[in-house]
Amino acid sequence: MMDNKKKGKIGEIISACYLFLKGYEILERNYFIKGGEIDIVAKKRDTIIMVEVKTRTDKSYGEAKEAVNYYKQKHLGLAAKCFLKYRKTENMKVRFDVIEVYLKPFRINHIKHAFEIS
Repeated sequence: MMDNKKKGKIGEIISACYLFLKGYEILERNYFIKGGEIDIVAKKRDTIIMVEVKTRTDKSYGEAKEAVNYYKQKHLGLAAKCFLKYRKTENMKVRFDVIEVYLKPFRINHIKHAFEIS
């Protein structure tokens, strides 16, 4: 049996590879500040994409995206603001995506524009 931390890391690796193969440039993985973390920061054309990855063995506990609740979104927004300021990219378009990775049966679900942050 795999622990959740290891499962999460596997999901992030799979997601980064998936995005790369879809033409995204991976700018950073596991961008961390005290108030939150962004699993993957990617870029495609003129848009910075903040990606939250949720990995599940299967759907027995519901959809993975359901774990990206209001509080999680708030922390992602805080981390995103810091990243954009740090990288001096505040003027670029920003999008928040969720990637669900299911291991049994294997499936990736990329939800673009999963949520908005003001």
